[in-house]
Amino acid sequence: MNPAERRAASREYRESRRPAGIFCVRNTTNGKALVGSSADLPAMLNRQRAQLRFGAHPNRALQRDWSELGADAFVFEVLDTLSPPDDPGPWNPGPDLAVLEALWLERLAPYGDRGYNDGPGPAA
Repeated sequence: MNPAERRAASREYRESRRPAGIFCVRNTTNGKALVGSSADLPAMLNRQRAQLRFGAHPNRALQRDWSELGADAFVFEVLDTLSPPDDPGPWNPGPDLAVLEALWLERLAPYGDRGYNDGPGPAA
């Protein structure tokens, strides 16, 4: 890819609306889950994977299980997405994401023996 094509691709990426929503990192061995939200789901899922691969995930319990069980014991899921409005103006999915995340946290209760979330509230 030449420099002009790279700049055009970069500009197109920055101007595109990324899917926002709720994600889950689930341990298939013990059923524990980490639930979180992001305004850019693909980027967040890539970040979660990279942090775990490099041993740098901020959630120590999740990192410990990943290190002990390996990558094959985990799945990365999109639980819910938000559709951006049709108009091309600015969009702040934050308030809607907070509501959706609270609903999923209530539904899955990924705390203590059931998950990696610290308690009622946003994911680590």
